[in-house]
Amino acid sequence: MGHLLFIGGIGMQEVLLIALVVLLFFGGKKIPELMKGLGKGVRSFKEGLSEAEKDLNETSDVEKKQKPEG
Repeated sequence: MGHLLFIGGIGMQEVLLIALVVLLFFGGKKIPELMKGLGKGVRSFKEGLSEAEKDLNETSDVEKKQKPEG
C-alpha cells in the first residue's frame, strides 16, 4: 500500500530520494520556478485536450446531421 498508483512500482522512499536529488541539483530558489513552469505546461496540455475533444464532438455532430436516415 506504500506505492503510488500513478507511478507504478515507485514507493515513498524513492519519491523522497528523487525530491532530495532535485533539491540538491537545482537548489531551493529554482524549485518554485520549475513548479510554476510545470503547472503552466500541465494547464496548456489540459486546454489542448479539451479543445481536441470539443473538435471531435463537433465533427461527430456534423456527421450525424449529414447522415441520411433510411
